[in-house]
Amino acid sequence: MDSKWSQSDLEELKSRDALRGINNDISLSVYCTRLIGGDPHLVLHGGGNASVKTVQKDLFGNEVEVLCIKGSGWDMGEILPAGLPPVKLAPLRRLKSLESLSDEEMVSYVRSNLLDSASPTPSVETLSHAFLPHKFINHSHASAILSITNQPNGEDLCREIFGSTMGIVPYIMPGFGLAKNVSEVFEENPEVGGLILLNHGIFTFSDDAETSYRHMIDAISTVENRMGNGKKHVFVPATIPPTLQSLSSVAPIIRGVCISQDERLGKGTNASQNKLILEFRSSDQILEFVNGKEVDRYSQGGVATPDHVIRTKNWPLVLPFPEATGTGDFRKRTEQLTKEFQHRYNSYFQRQVDSRKLQKTKLDSTPRVVLVPGHGLFGIGRDRKEAMISADIAESFVQTITNAESIGEYKTLGEADVFDVEYWSLEQSKLSNASTQPLLGNVVAITGGGGTIGTAIANEFNKLGAQIALLDLNFPEEDHRFLQLECDVTEQASVKSAFETICEHYGGLDIVVSNAGAMHLGSMESVSDETLRESFEINFFAHQTVMQYAVEVMKLQNVGGNLLFNVSKQAVNPGVDAGPYGLPKAATLALMRQYALETGKYGIRANAVNADRIQSGLLTKEMISTRAQARGLDEAEYLAGNILGKEVTAEDVARAFTQLALSESTVANVTTVDGGNIAAALR
Repeated sequence: MDSKWSQSDLEELKSRDALRGINNDISLSVYCTRLIGGDPHLVLHGGGNASVKTVQKDLFGNEVEVLCIKGSGWDMGEILPAGLPPVKLAPLRRLKSLESLSDEEMVSYVRSNLLDSASPTPSVETLSHAFLPHKFINHSHASAILSITNQPNGEDLCREIFGSTMGIVPYIMPGFGLAKNVSEVFEENPEVGGLILLNHGIFTFSDDAETSYRHMIDAISTVENRMGNGKKHVFVPATIPPTLQSLSSVAPIIRGVCISQDERLGKGTNASQNKLILEFRSSDQILEFVNGKEVDRYSQGGVATPDHVIRTKNWPLVLPFPEATGTGDFRKRTEQLTKEFQHRYNSYFQRQVDSRKLQKTKLDSTPRVVLVPGHGLFGIGRDRKEAMISADIAESFVQTITNAESIGEYKTLGEADVFDVEYWSLEQSKLSNASTQPLLGNVVAITGGGGTIGTAIANEFNKLGAQIALLDLNFPEEDHRFLQLECDVTEQASVKSAFETICEHYGGLDIVVSNAGAMHLGSMESVSDETLRESFEINFFAHQTVMQYAVEVMKLQNVGGNLLFNVSKQAVNPGVDAGPYGLPKAATLALMRQYALETGKYGIRANAVNADRIQSGLLTKEMISTRAQARGLDEAEYLAGNILGKEVTAEDVARAFTQLALSESTVANVTTVDGGNIAAALR
């Protein structure tokens, strides 16, 4: 591992507004913390911490020695001075004289000594930093370190590799006990440049920021050199079937099984329930891992460090090769193995609470990581962020075990130690702010997603917690909130490719808004066949193509779904010269009702929105002007020419779609959004 320390980068960081006027100690700590936190081989998603001891003034203007340490909720890779809350150091050091201290007492006491009570809660490992004398201290869960500590002879191996340059700390759960032990090990040999925490990670320290950082890089490089002498091909491969199901068909099966068996989500099949998102990962290293003949052995040993258990559970779900031919039934095996996974988790929980007479509420037993031989792995979460975190940790898990098995045998802590962290109140608090949005984890695909109405629909579904895929020929600007896919809805191959990408990106699909359309005008007595056929392609056949692929995915998931059509008032209230547009829209209205009849047995609901006189959207300014003039109105009078006398906006239409998605007992309905037009009212 190479050092990334750069004096020019440090000076550039110091020049930023957020660090102006900040003392040099804190600036150095911010820079060092970012270097470590920005490397996924060292730190993942809130793990690790860093501190600096410095001097600040209290309320009375007195200079006080403080410990500035990473606060809860801050990511090391993006830390700012506000993420290093100052705590009075002298009171913390006095705690060392105590024989015991509960977690609750520790957190309360640390918070009571913050210089600013509004600061984030300091790291649970604050006392470990306080009890060590060094100015700069860094802590990471480096995967290379975990590869050597997670061995049957991990302690002996660490002593062999590091000699007297690093202290070795036996595994103890973070808190007061670990802090005392860290201090004792250091005091036995004050010349060490750091401490190896078995099954946990590494501390490095110095009175100089760069030296503290380099101690960590050097220690990890030493381990990497040792592992470089290990086996190049670690796992004996299993026999791979000649043909496998595609990733885009495998993902919805896994997603649907996990959703249907998740205790949090209930047993219904309505798309308005919270769902799960899948994040796929694959690489040469991952494929060697999941394709190994002994994957059921080395993947089930437990997390590399207990800190990861709240994100991934203690072991992944391992599935069989998804054969495309033969007698194997991938769905049935997935259902069976998921149930076995949940039974194993429930037994683990019950065993721990019964044997130790604990009072705990069981967490859900849904897998968070799924290994799929032949393809790779999936991280699972209630939203895309959670799924990505699970997948990131799973990738690190694969690397840690691969390196461990290259020089020995992967072996980690027993389940009691893992349980203590998984059900530790201080760890659970990290997940306590879970979103309660009604469409959390739902995947929504919107055609015509680059237009005004499509964008408004995406924004409304996004507010409800859904993950969005937009399909269109082009987009006016890039929006990183959404998956934007170039798609011609009049071409089957283009639609098929878009839906495959959605399944690979999110794991499946719950709601489709078939919104793409184009206005074709002309008198029926003179309109050309070419114009009429062109209008039917985009305003009818495209809806059919989109919904066929959507239903195919939803049937694979087997947890219901929502088909939403954008039809027009022309479908029920024709206008002069609007026949080329209204006829295919009338057919699309009938298409919606046909889908409602035929897919209801799968728990898939079909509904439509009938919109008219929208402020912006399918109607161009020229069209609005022409229609207004034909009625002897100006543009504003035309747009507000309804019972309510108000303009209809794209947001009004968008909210109608979200309400239909949330209306679990509504099927084959047409919701009118036009401000009031009796001639276009259905019921």
